[in-house]
Amino acid sequence: MAENARDDNMSCPSGFVFSNDFTSYRFRDDHPFNQMRVILAKELLEAAGALHEQHFIQPRIATEQELALAHSPTYIEAVKKASQGRLSEEDGLEYGIGTEDTPMFKGMHEASSLLVGGTLAAIDAVMEGEVEHALNLGGGLHHGFERKASGFCIYNDGAVGIKYLREKYDVKVLYVDTDAHHGDGVQWAFYDDPNVCTFSIHETGRYLFPGTGNVNERGLKEGYGYSFNLPIDAFTEDDSFLHLYESAFREIVDYFQPDVIVTQNGADAHFLDPLTHLCSTMKIFERIPKLAHELAHQYCNGKWIALGGGGYDIWRVVPRAWAQIWKVMNDDVAFEGPLPEEWLRKWSKESPVSLPNDWHDPEDSYKPIPRKSEITEKNAQVLEKALQLIPNHKRMNGSF
Repeated sequence: MAENARDDNMSCPSGFVFSNDFTSYRFRDDHPFNQMRVILAKELLEAAGALHEQHFIQPRIATEQELALAHSPTYIEAVKKASQGRLSEEDGLEYGIGTEDTPMFKGMHEASSLLVGGTLAAIDAVMEGEVEHALNLGGGLHHGFERKASGFCIYNDGAVGIKYLREKYDVKVLYVDTDAHHGDGVQWAFYDDPNVCTFSIHETGRYLFPGTGNVNERGLKEGYGYSFNLPIDAFTEDDSFLHLYESAFREIVDYFQPDVIVTQNGADAHFLDPLTHLCSTMKIFERIPKLAHELAHQYCNGKWIALGGGGYDIWRVVPRAWAQIWKVMNDDVAFEGPLPEEWLRKWSKESPVSLPNDWHDPEDSYKPIPRKSEITEKNAQVLEKALQLIPNHKRMNGSF
């Protein structure tokens, strides 16, 4: 286990990948995937005095050769044609392009390549020692497949980035996905690779897209035993979510002994998210990066690349959740208290809903969940099943 001594009173050198052009990844005005949330998070951090010019990393356009690390040349060519308005509707459907979830739009190849290039820029900054950690909120498009777009995702920057880490830096990668939707595209890309371990905690596929991520999806061939899934029940609340996340993350990282950690940080497990059925509050979005930060220093000499992901309440939830990643990444503590007046004043004029005034959610933000004890027990059973093949697994027996 690699230990990295760190003075807890010192900030970690970190990089924030950003371009205003991230908003060019836009399907249509009424589509739930809206990269304006990256702007909102970035400006919230600036208003809070936590993000400055020296932190920024400029993304680049990923080359076709880099995209081909995780996508077939024929698929890339189809995206390029769609980008120019030259792909027929029939041909597009073969590649998952032009669906209700993932419509075609002008410039989609360039916009998608920039998001991938942002993740590659974050990886290089960490692996070349320019920073210890890097955050690309424009990335985390975990549903893209080798030959098909899916679930709002055209190119899968996480899969391309991990292939890039393997080929350029020859490192073992632990991928941790806390999006409410299963990280299917990344899991399947490395399902037989013993040097990439994937761990996804998500709402069960019984109720939610993409319908995968069962406990018994454990990997194939040499990769068997390096895929972990925690499909939690609908209406799961903070305490159960965090118990599963922390217990599994600690055991998996100790079992796998990675050289670098890549996290996908979807913000759609929140109770206000319109596309999911979980009941988390801002409490989990403080703890999720806190544990990733701790374990990156404990096992990987600090090497941690964090990506964005899902999150469809772009006004009340995503900016706060994603700002906490950056705050923890730098200072190992979360924001507390009221949100900056400057940010609230500017964006309350634009927001169709009332903005929260505080970093935390108030108590009793949602109605009590009548099945809480049943959900908690079922989730504990899922945890036990997911980890049972780990040597020397510490058996939970459903207790907390």
